[in-house]
Amino acid sequence: MFTGIVEETGTVHAIRRATESIRLEVAARIAGKGVALGDSVAVNGCCLTVVARRSVRGRALLSFDLLQETWDRTNLSSLVPGARVNLERSLAVGARLGGHFVTGHVDDTGTITRWERRGSDHVLEVAAPKSVRPFLLFKGSIAVDGISLTVAAVTRSGFRVWIIPHTREVTALSERSVGDRVNLEADLLGKYVAHLMPRAGRRSVRRRG
Repeated sequence: MFTGIVEETGTVHAIRRATESIRLEVAARIAGKGVALGDSVAVNGCCLTVVARRSVRGRALLSFDLLQETWDRTNLSSLVPGARVNLERSLAVGARLGGHFVTGHVDDTGTITRWERRGSDHVLEVAAPKSVRPFLLFKGSIAVDGISLTVAAVTRSGFRVWIIPHTREVTALSERSVGDRVNLEADLLGKYVAHLMPRAGRRSVRRRG
């Protein structure tokens, strides 16, 4: 479980194809502290398991094995060595929940359609796939590349969010541009409600009958 509060941006060190998986190696400073083999780290909002760890010049090099499903469903397939990625270690029991509940299970990718400065802030619009749009609502939560954001408006094709200077500076959003793919995870609570409501309706009909 994560919060969507990015701890730092790491740098892709290497991407190598193995027999049954893809090995991703990311250089980190903050997110590498205290991380052991088997721990979970969100990389651009995608929950990955640390399978190897080594230190180089004061930085931790964290290795992850990606399944083809992960490669196909997320924007990790667009990464190249040197690219910045958002990193967050899993939520510790008793820690503050600064964002919202984020599982790290990416629902789908969206496409940036608008990314421009407005005063000191930036406005970001994303075209979301049909699988994500039912869970979008005004003032609701959405994770974009692992960043916990509040939906400022639901548009015909997706949603709009506002990005403050701090968020743009400390995340990989500073490298994004119109046309780029971003990982999307809809609010967990909304997905459970949507899953349970039809069943509740069917039970009510059966009881009345």
